[in-house]
Amino acid sequence: MNEKIFDSSFFSKLENISIKTRMAMTQGTAGGRKSNVKGNSVEFSDFREYTPGDDFRRVDWNAYGRFNKLFLKLFMEEREALLNIFIDCSKSMDYGINKKAVMAMRISGVLTYSALSNLDRVIINKVNDNNIIQSSSYMGKGRFQETLQFIEKTDYRGSTNLSGAIKKKNFTGRGISVIISDFFTSGSIINAIKYLAYKKQHIIFIQVLSREELMPELNGPVRLVDIESGEDINIIITPKLLDRYKENLKTMRSSIKEQLSSYGGSFIQVTSDEELDKIVFEDLSREGII
Repeated sequence: MNEKIFDSSFFSKLENISIKTRMAMTQGTAGGRKSNVKGNSVEFSDFREYTPGDDFRRVDWNAYGRFNKLFLKLFMEEREALLNIFIDCSKSMDYGINKKAVMAMRISGVLTYSALSNLDRVIINKVNDNNIIQSSSYMGKGRFQETLQFIEKTDYRGSTNLSGAIKKKNFTGRGISVIISDFFTSGSIINAIKYLAYKKQHIIFIQVLSREELMPELNGPVRLVDIESGEDINIIITPKLLDRYKENLKTMRSSIKEQLSSYGGSFIQVTSDEELDKIVFEDLSREGII
């Protein structure tokens, strides 16, 4: 995209979000934060290899002396979560006066910042057509700028088959999978949910829609052009047709939400012109994501 997504305005909002999050944590009781990284138990559990950005204070120097490799000591309550963020990169996301793609990337940035601050591991997955472009595995706040550069270098084109692409993903164990999309996709969204559940993922769907899609201001004869395929249709927009459209959109959302709920997942719908603070502290916070 040509416009700068992670600008000074984004970072000032991110700082504001960070401050409010810290305030909320200090006002709660110990252990009250919803997190997959827990405590500082002294009971040793496991090792893993060091990744740039990890805390050097947790390096096992005895293991380094034996193997000439850096390893981190993990304790019983310190098993990190792996957060996979999937961004729909189809052309339909590049729509609206306030583009859905911009909101999707900003939400990805906030989730990444929150996870890295919490010592979780993050992988960004750009989904286009039937394929995934996967980032490195990031850990530690020192790599936050690197994640933003990867997110920002995204082209929105063509269509997306979320289910087909996600089934190509190699999951290495339990984790959290966040899919950010308008869900105007080919393939079965339900099959994608079932596959993620089978792979032991806690599933979070964030649907980003533009104000024009939620409340279309169309009337009379119009020519509609599919932004992804280029196909067009001449149609007469009536109040009855608009009501049917809104009802179908509502049914789509309810169906996805019901399927996710049956697997313990969450569904959030946001609008591309909403304030980021509101999305974080009302929508994401309500679901325990932030």
